[in-house]
Amino acid sequence: MHEKRLVTLVAIAIAFLLGVGNTPAATSLYSGTPAKYVFLFIGDGMGIPQRTAAEKYVAKRLQMDEFPAQGVTTTFAADRFITGSAASATALASGQKTNIGMIGMAPNKQPVKSIAELSREKGMKVGIVSSVSIDHATPAAFYAHVPKRSQYYDIDVAIAASGFDFFGGGGLKDPTNAKENAAEFKGDALELIKKAGYKVVTSKKDFLKLKPTDGKILAWNSWLQDSKALPYRMDMTKKDISLPEFTAKAIEMLNNPNGFFLMVEGGKIDWACHANDAMASVTNTLSFDNAIREAVKFAETHPQETLIVVTGDHECGGLTLGFAGTKYASNFEILSNQKVSFQKFADEILGRFKEKCGEKCSFEDMKPLITANFGLKFAGNPAEDPMVLEPYQVDTIRQAFYRTVRGEEEASKNKETYLLYGGYDPLTVSLTHVLNNKAGLAWTSYKHTGVPVTTSAMGLGAETFNGYYDNTDVALKIMAIMGLTSQIHHVDSGTVSVKLAAN
Repeated sequence: MHEKRLVTLVAIAIAFLLGVGNTPAATSLYSGTPAKYVFLFIGDGMGIPQRTAAEKYVAKRLQMDEFPAQGVTTTFAADRFITGSAASATALASGQKTNIGMIGMAPNKQPVKSIAELSREKGMKVGIVSSVSIDHATPAAFYAHVPKRSQYYDIDVAIAASGFDFFGGGGLKDPTNAKENAAEFKGDALELIKKAGYKVVTSKKDFLKLKPTDGKILAWNSWLQDSKALPYRMDMTKKDISLPEFTAKAIEMLNNPNGFFLMVEGGKIDWACHANDAMASVTNTLSFDNAIREAVKFAETHPQETLIVVTGDHECGGLTLGFAGTKYASNFEILSNQKVSFQKFADEILGRFKEKCGEKCSFEDMKPLITANFGLKFAGNPAEDPMVLEPYQVDTIRQAFYRTVRGEEEASKNKETYLLYGGYDPLTVSLTHVLNNKAGLAWTSYKHTGVPVTTSAMGLGAETFNGYYDNTDVALKIMAIMGLTSQIHHVDSGTVSVKLAAN
């Protein structure tokens, strides 16, 4: 009897494992009155450690962690355990597992409709907001269908064709097809967007003046720091449009009797974690959480008609909330000594330093800049002041400095230097590593990891987001709550369509 039971359990386990990555697991779906106002917030690279680090830094719970429904979500792609943003965003947008790099398509290149597109067909208004370029992988998955996420021109053209009401955040990466990777060149994409009726706004003054009567909008910040993205939150000034401000304006522009769907991405959480910059990650996570607060304020006026879902597309960097050098100690307040992001330090501060000193750059001259921007001290007693560097830490920073002044940006022709610097500026990433370690934080990767993420929800149908489920289920749950019909393709068994009945 025991042997038969064991065989049965093993067979069930094998059947489950064989099914992972092929089809979505059974999930709890809503069947009541459809939600009228729906928000989906995606923290790119925001795993459980990123949320927890931000919470511990401010010493209070984040808005997203106050939500009544909390779930754990798996993130694997169709063809790889550790996912990428394109595959994960496609899963979150349409409920479709796909391959790395593919946007809005099943692995067999069959296009699949997103929640945003289905919402538009239903007569709702639609908005897309991101702190990175608006044609980056995550936002693109809600309106574009391309086999390669690098097809930025084709994605830009898809903005014009989408008919969505509001696009805001970062700019366009390749509107003129300068990279010559378009499937078909149709003319300047920005001009196509304007011809499709979009008002393009690039100054904060004009942005704040926008009213719903202005029609369809494409807006980005005047200063795009890197790769057409918003500046890191810690580098912004009052002249910049923050993610919460983009979110608040999107709500104002989209609010109408027929309802709306709004996707907001905190994209630079991921970029900070790729570079192993904990402070940039924390401040961008907090900005993302403040954007969520704008949705909560709206929900308070429409409590029976609104759904807010918050999730991450994957974890990034392998952030660990603990470090061997500090044992059980955590000192999150140490992060506040960092005044600029890794990007601003490398581009501006370090750039000006190298330009000024040329071939005569000395480590002694760099020390004051390190102290001013990261709070790390080269004199004193480490036992009395945690910001004083240990001798081995000084040696690490000195070695990285000379690699930087020699121009070893990639610094990674071999495995040893890749593990040290990950292809980033050697000095900059060494400084964030040392500071993070002093705070009791560490990193295991410069890439994504496969750990699950947290999904949180409040409002109509939120209870269905409790539990443990896959990222495809996030889309299916939202669609069910909105009364939408989805079609998902599974190429492993031909082309099998799985439909959700519309309410």
